[in-house]
Amino acid sequence: MKRLVLLFLCLTSQIEAQTTDERQLKAIYDTALINGKAYDWLNYLSNQIGGRLTGSVEAQQAVEYTKIQLDSLGLDRVWLQPVMVPKWVRGTPEFAYFETKPGLTTNVPICALGGSVATPDGGVKANILEVNGIEQLKKLGKEKIAGKIIFYNRPMDPTQIDTFNAYSGCVDQRYSGAAEAGKYGAVGVIVRSMNLRLDDFPHAGSMSYGDTPVKDRIPAAAISTKGAELLSTTLALNPEIKFYFKQNCKQLPDVESYNVIGEIKGSTYPEEIMLVGGHLDSWDLGDGSHDDGAGCVQSMEVLRLFKETGYKPKRTLRVVLFMNEENGLRGGNQYAEVAQRKNERHVFALESDAGGFTPRGFSFDCSEADFNQILGWRKLFEPYLIHLFVEGGSGADISPLKDKGIVLAGLRPDSQRYFDHHHSENDTFEHINKRELELGAATMTSLVYLIDKYGTIPSQKIKG
Repeated sequence: MKRLVLLFLCLTSQIEAQTTDERQLKAIYDTALINGKAYDWLNYLSNQIGGRLTGSVEAQQAVEYTKIQLDSLGLDRVWLQPVMVPKWVRGTPEFAYFETKPGLTTNVPICALGGSVATPDGGVKANILEVNGIEQLKKLGKEKIAGKIIFYNRPMDPTQIDTFNAYSGCVDQRYSGAAEAGKYGAVGVIVRSMNLRLDDFPHAGSMSYGDTPVKDRIPAAAISTKGAELLSTTLALNPEIKFYFKQNCKQLPDVESYNVIGEIKGSTYPEEIMLVGGHLDSWDLGDGSHDDGAGCVQSMEVLRLFKETGYKPKRTLRVVLFMNEENGLRGGNQYAEVAQRKNERHVFALESDAGGFTPRGFSFDCSEADFNQILGWRKLFEPYLIHLFVEGGSGADISPLKDKGIVLAGLRPDSQRYFDHHHSENDTFEHINKRELELGAATMTSLVYLIDKYGTIPSQKIKG
């Protein structure tokens, strides 16, 4: 009889806990959808400030604006964390064409890749050699490559349902393509944009020369997917065409910028820190609405939703708007270094850096025990059509915090349209859906609430 009573009490307790959680999640979603602020914040970031290239005036304006907004929320503390960042500038717009015979040219859309050197003042004009990846360079050898422009034309794999897998499958040609081609005497590289759609938008992104001496660095640019298709078709008909491009980018000395940080002090376990964040910098071609203005305002909204719904977190909740994710990760590394120096204990970190589209769930980098606990909460999210709980990556800015005691997570929105906009002139506020953005913020807040209420497995063991 005692066993039955205990079983009944246990089941009753579980049902009551679930009911309480269901009510809290509903309050979070209702508040975000009826009285959300993320869309208005993003409207200002995108349309009043615009693209926020690291080290730019616009990046500093974004720092000042988001700090003011966090100050207005009545948080326990808001501050700026200094960080030295690279300052690369694009200069005047790039120009490119291919020449099928003297005087007969066709213009194509390009943009300099972030970190690239400029072309000589008169530009670069040479025969062009198409390859499907870096690995082909060795087979061709210096004899065939020297004096030519290398055209990397490996597309994103359209059969990959997770488009981030398609992106990772070919982004090496953008990041390392110039360094590798330069070893064989190439005079420049043109890289097919990381985009599944055929359009006229070239997509920027960072590239690296590795340890290549400055004098040996060659210019690198992205070409739009339609431009790449046209160039490839023309090369097949006439391998002797010449390609010309001119760009005026420049690397300047590092400048000081800031991570923007706001905090609600935990009521019970203030020494345990939960972090939500996104990166405040963006590329300069669009206004950075999806990458990653959306993640920043969603992260800010997490703290506002807690205050709006009257939930006081037991653990310290911190929002961090990181600077310089796009071309250096200086903000993420600086934050982790300071946290380690202060002996701060982070138990959970969640990043939103995959666009402001409809949320599908989360990916987690954590122990099996923590992941199994989180899986037990999945049913709470099903009424909101959130089903994806997978083990995998989290986010670039929070990755330096990784240790065996922390749960790292990444918000996973629907990814099918993300690379239409990523790093391009097409990443603008008009492509943000207000309801999708708000659902993402509510989904993040709900996960943070559950982590705060039940703790991570290591923190539970310490309490126990």
